[in-house]
Amino acid sequence: MSDPGAGGGLAVMTPGGDQQGTARRTVGRILGSLGPLLGLLVLCVFLAVSTDTFLTTRNFLNVLDQVTVLGIMAVGMTFVIVIGGIDLSVGSVLALAMMVMGYSYAELGVPLPLAMIFGVVAGGGCGLVSGLLITRFDVPAFIATLAMLSVARGLANMITDGQQIVGFPQWFNDLAQVKFAGVLTVTVGLMIAIIVVAWLYQTFRTGGRSLYAIGGSEEVARLAGINVKRITVGVYVTSAALAGVAGIVLAARLDSVQPSSGFTYELDTIAAVVIGGTSLTGGQGGIAGTVVGVLIIGVLRNGLNLLGVSPFTQQVVIGVVIALAVAADVFRRHRSNS
Repeated sequence: MSDPGAGGGLAVMTPGGDQQGTARRTVGRILGSLGPLLGLLVLCVFLAVSTDTFLTTRNFLNVLDQVTVLGIMAVGMTFVIVIGGIDLSVGSVLALAMMVMGYSYAELGVPLPLAMIFGVVAGGGCGLVSGLLITRFDVPAFIATLAMLSVARGLANMITDGQQIVGFPQWFNDLAQVKFAGVLTVTVGLMIAIIVVAWLYQTFRTGGRSLYAIGGSEEVARLAGINVKRITVGVYVTSAALAGVAGIVLAARLDSVQPSSGFTYELDTIAAVVIGGTSLTGGQGGIAGTVVGVLIIGVLRNGLNLLGVSPFTQQVVIGVVIALAVAADVFRRHRSNS
């Protein structure tokens, strides 16, 4: 009689322990997703108290204009990191797309709208090469995209022998300068549209959910019938094509193209995604968190400028924020596995 009673007691305790463990992991995931947003709110409160001009509509719109290029690139990088990959080439791909567009328009006489498409296609082509190296030749993503970083930057310089191209139509510059109804520029509207489409895809489409499966375990995803190689190539093409779009946006802001553009942009892009809560090990995170990460970087830089902090000190601050975000990611994973 006592043995069944003991066994019954043990059976009751084990599910209870499992339920408590599940509850702890659920709370940990919720806090992990809310962490970046709370950090952004705290940062905004601090800057609102510390400066007179931060909490104004004009400054907020200025922040949106400043993060447009980063926001577009971070969408593609989110997909890459969710599947457990990395793309170090996006800054160089941005420069190559700019130069292809500028050369096509200024030297070949191609209409500017068509030249813009050429630039985005050139960016997507770089992503296709990186994706094929990773999936067909088993080159680690770090090495494949590092090689593309060098190749794309070299090609960008070769197009004009390292010279910039200036002299675009006024309407092109207006895309990034003129605020319609005194609110948003076309480039900011484009960034918002890309973010919304990417969020809808990642949240509601089977392909978007497949990204998490691949990031969790490629082998399990393959056994579940997911075409891992095809999706991986598509993700890198998307990331590079969006880098090309970001290059067009940057060209509109600068009213010029130069092969040195986008230097170290890949670091800012990866930082925004990680700060937003996407795990570098893959399988966790998403577009919503990335938006918060982009805003944190944008608000932080804007606030430091308003406070008169030197650019060199800003680099140190951004680096510390990145380190804290990665440490938080490691802590969350340890808690979820415990």
